[in-house]
Amino acid sequence: MHRRFIVPSALAATLVLAIPASAATGTVGAPGIGDRYYPAAGNGGYDVSHYDLRLKYQPSTDLLEGTATILATTTQELTRFNLDFGLPVSEVRVNGRESAFARSGDQELEITPADRLTKGRDVSVVVRYAGKPSELKINGWTAWARTPDGGVAAQEPESAVWWYPSNDHPLDKATYDISVSVPDGTQAISNGVLVSQSSKLGWTRFNWRSDKPQATYLSTLAVGRFDITTDRTADGLPVLNAYSKDLGPHAGAARASIERTTEVAEWLTEVFGPYPFNALGGYVPNVASGFALETQTRPFYSPRQFANGANVSVVVHEIAHQWYGNSVSVSGWKDIWINEGFARYSQWLWSEKEGEGTAQELADYVYAQHPADDPFWKVKPGDPGPDKQFDIAVYDRGALALQALRNEVGDETFFALLKGWPTEKAHSNATVGDFLRYAERVSGKPLATLFDTWLYQPKRPAVPAAASAGIAKDALSSRAAVGPERPASWKKIAATNTVHDHGAHGHDSHGHDRGSQGGHGGDGHRGTDHR
Repeated sequence: MHRRFIVPSALAATLVLAIPASAATGTVGAPGIGDRYYPAAGNGGYDVSHYDLRLKYQPSTDLLEGTATILATTTQELTRFNLDFGLPVSEVRVNGRESAFARSGDQELEITPADRLTKGRDVSVVVRYAGKPSELKINGWTAWARTPDGGVAAQEPESAVWWYPSNDHPLDKATYDISVSVPDGTQAISNGVLVSQSSKLGWTRFNWRSDKPQATYLSTLAVGRFDITTDRTADGLPVLNAYSKDLGPHAGAARASIERTTEVAEWLTEVFGPYPFNALGGYVPNVASGFALETQTRPFYSPRQFANGANVSVVVHEIAHQWYGNSVSVSGWKDIWINEGFARYSQWLWSEKEGEGTAQELADYVYAQHPADDPFWKVKPGDPGPDKQFDIAVYDRGALALQALRNEVGDETFFALLKGWPTEKAHSNATVGDFLRYAERVSGKPLATLFDTWLYQPKRPAVPAAASAGIAKDALSSRAAVGPERPASWKKIAATNTVHDHGAHGHDSHGHDRGSQGGHGGDGHRGTDHR
């Protein structure tokens, strides 16, 4: 269901070279923030601190009207700068003065302020707009999902361009106020805390606030008719879960899973440290997609995640991302392992907690499932490439790397790493290299070879090397022909292999065949028997 803006790999270098030198160093903000995987993602020349979105949405027509106020600070002198946005714009004001604007390509809104902006200046940008998000196509694609009673914005690595103007890259995180007016009887679900709700003349306005930095792809909006449950954690955090009223046979399993969000979050605080945000919850709209997404404070779940019954493992994965991916975000999309490897490993730890298979048993089983000629081992979790960014190897091979690290440094140090990293790097951005250096500093051990073996080599670690890292030790014994027993949790974990499969019609987000992922199952995947 997902389509990225930039054709990767072959065109990336061409696109980078196509950015004028003046855009990078002069008075024109660059049309990209500098991500190697997605050269046109984000923009240069400024840093956003806050988004204030005042929206009105009519579900029957899919018309979205909005006024976005963006607070930012310039990082260079600017005579022009870009925002990422696709809907029709009627007016732009910079520091209160009407400003010229123009379109460039599918997603760039080029703004020329009335006055030159000096470096280090606080800037307010107001953009008025209106359009139908589902009709906005970028490379023939829309990330806005229409539902029988409304619409939903939830995608990775971008979705903001369909509903508000932004600097659309995780490097530029900001706080949010999102105010949405919808017809009475309809709800608007978003991130953070619902600070107020009021009705007037047939319309109800919902005001949401996220008071900690949030990446644009982690912002979400869902409009429709929902059943809502509320609660508070032991620490007083508000919990809000929302379920579409027309989930059909998936309704019970969805609730049985997501109503355990508080329990999962409280357990994860023991593993990762204090919960980093001001609210908690999840929502399940009536969409046809099969993926889930860690939208900040309120993860998005497709109903099909619960097609085979309740699955708390997917909730563990998305709530784990609140620490790994949301609070500590990628510096560039090549660093996706610091999101997905840890979220998958959290599922292994949940299995360990529930007595359904230890992380070691799961690691042994994963290693045994993929022979040396399996394409699974060709994917490098530390730098998988944009066309393999959400490949199953990033998840499972990424978790294998963490089990190897755990075996190398010991449990006491390993769990200190898991808790210390999101504390030290809270609300910032990081690279895989940053985590390596952190792990070496805390453990006092050289770890570059271990990281290279498990994250960067496009081949299966040989049996002796794997055994020396504590993986598949039985492969060296007489039990090798039998192979490790499948852990009881495997079926539930494998059912979440499509958790970030944003592709449509059996393809990933670039239209490539997902069948080459090494035979992992879940919705739409071929291969491993999950009986």
